[in-house]
Amino acid sequence: MNPADWIIVDDAFAAQMAERASLLSHKRDAVVAMEAAARPAAEELLAQVLQVLGTRADYTVAADHVLRPDGVTVPLVFADPMGTLGHLVQQDLCLLEKRGQEHVLTAAVLCFPASWTLSEKFRRPLIGIHIPVDSYDDLMARRVQRLFDGIKVGRPLWRFNALWYEDPALHHPRREADPRRDHDPKEARYFRTERQSLVRLPVTGAVVFGIHTSVLDRETVYRLWPAA
Repeated sequence: MNPADWIIVDDAFAAQMAERASLLSHKRDAVVAMEAAARPAAEELLAQVLQVLGTRADYTVAADHVLRPDGVTVPLVFADPMGTLGHLVQQDLCLLEKRGQEHVLTAAVLCFPASWTLSEKFRRPLIGIHIPVDSYDDLMARRVQRLFDGIKVGRPLWRFNALWYEDPALHHPRREADPRRDHDPKEARYFRTERQSLVRLPVTGAVVFGIHTSVLDRETVYRLWPAA
């Protein structure tokens, strides 16, 4: 795996990492979850991320700490793998493990949710995670499950999504019972994109769902992509 394809450091790194640190300090229960049985996968994920960071020129990885590109030193707390990961990289990381016939969300560090809430999705299978998405019916659930089953070690999958929002908040949770408000692209001021990755861990076989979030204002979007 090419490290540049998984771990991204962009111009928003320092600001996003500061926001992550604040959330992990003040709202940890809302942004970190891990069931006991997921510890082996979480520890493997931390080891894999450290291995990738060790190949990058902008990180320095030592036995007990990591020096980030923004100059911040992060202690390696191996007893808290998901919390430690939240301080190391910009993207959110969710672990999904096969339980029976479906993959279940068993651990996550999710600082920047886009209109969903970790506590409602934790320990749910894929079809439960996608409530209340109307288009995610039984047929779609079977297709997505086949996709997860087919992910190979060393052959990650990537996708992008994009939504218009009226505010630039990175931490944007929403409860399932709360109505979703669709924002008019012609009126909304901020363009939020997610670069999502699916990676299979080689030992536990867990699938890592990574989410790298970017938020641009309308003026920047149209300067970069005039036809948008």
